[in-house]
Amino acid sequence: MRIPKAGVPGLVLLSAGALLTACSDSGGELDYQTGYASHRPLRVTGYPSTGSLETVQQVVWRLADGDVDGLAALDTEGGDHSAARDWVETYGTAARAEVSADFLDEGSVRQDVVLHFAGPRRTQELTVRIGDDDTWGVVLDAPDPTPAAPR
Repeated sequence: MRIPKAGVPGLVLLSAGALLTACSDSGGELDYQTGYASHRPLRVTGYPSTGSLETVQQVVWRLADGDVDGLAALDTEGGDHSAARDWVETYGTAARAEVSADFLDEGSVRQDVVLHFAGPRRTQELTVRIGDDDTWGVVLDAPDPTPAAPR
């Protein structure tokens, strides 16, 4: 196959762009895009930060997928698998249906969030925050489902 001389610079730029894109993505962004595309949208009210929103989305996705290890990995208090298992048992099925999140307060380093699960009509409060390793995570307290108030 012959490439006309005029097309060579464009081909070189296209190849370089593809190479840089492949090398610069450490997998985190790709994992996030895959998770976003394969789950129901999260309805949001309030003013989340980028970190608090991404963390809450990942909590809901891990619940929906029944991913105890993934949820425990988001725990800022040390990766409690028993708490993560309780959360998955309590909200796993509900997280596959419509979920909304009310982001309370300001979210620069910590934010309280109320999750509303449409399926069983329950709510759960949680706290997302920046952990010791300077990444966002969730405080996995024991789940305490309360009946949802009329909205």
